[in-house]
Amino acid sequence: MKIKSFSLLFALAFVSTVSATSARASEWETNYPAALARAAKENKIVLLNFTGSDWCGWCKVMVEETFSKPEFGKFADAELVLAEVDFPEQKPQSPELRKQNSNLESKFDVKGYPTLVLLNSQGREIARNSGYLPGGPEAFIKWVKTAML
Repeated sequence: MKIKSFSLLFALAFVSTVSATSARASEWETNYPAALARAAKENKIVLLNFTGSDWCGWCKVMVEETFSKPEFGKFADAELVLAEVDFPEQKPQSPELRKQNSNLESKFDVKGYPTLVLLNSQGREIARNSGYLPGGPEAFIKWVKTAML
């Protein structure tokens, strides 16, 4: 009985740890100034993900094939501050968030989704990928590391 209880507790602790690790990478900041401040504090770069999360097919593929993978999460936790700049059709957003996202779309001259923009902590563009980036986490990580050289 005690062995079964211990095994169950161990299994629950393991699942909680895995879930917490995965959740960190999936937490995308929506406040642009907060993302820049965090990047400066943590000495990281910012990934702006311009997306139409609830309607853009290639955006959904990026989430499924890259952003949801453990390899991406591990890399993002170590190197990036993730910031989502979303233009949904159905998902509600505050007027302030819609205005911020529209201003960022103009500032970075985004013409389509998905568009990925890497920034330093001062908001200066380092690299950009317009459109779907094929190859999963491996290709994404290679793109970021090349940009960081």
